Amino acid sequence: MYTDRVMEHFNNPRNMGEVEDYNAEGTVGNAKCGDIMRMTMRIENGVIEDVKFKTFGCGAAVATSSIATEMVLGKTVEEALNLTNYAVVEALEGLPPQKIHCSVLAEEAIKAAIANYRENAANLT
Repeated sequence: MYTDRVMEHFNNPRNMGEVEDYNAEGTVGNAKCGDIMRMTMRIENGVIEDVKFKTFGCGAAVATSSIATEMVLGKTVEEALNLTNYAVVEALEGLPPQKIHCSVLAEEAIKAAIANYRENAANLT
């Protein structure tokens, strides 16, 4: 049902937890399945210097969160905003059709964190 890559990220998730001194936070959820993802980031000079996640959900939700954080770490905000759920699925070498929504949540969590960062930055000026 799941690829080896999904199982690797589920069994050994990367970047799990909360970024110390984060300046961006995004929480998203899917009421239908009950998955909730929270991503925190530290963004400096437009670059994602650190990113971590906390996910309440199934193995696919954990795996998509894990790989998505790897995919945006060290990227500019603009590069991270271009991350799509399709790229997350591809990086995991596939997901079952009924689990694609987990990749959508990962994309949405990243975008929510960046929107939060931009909102906070605008309030400082």
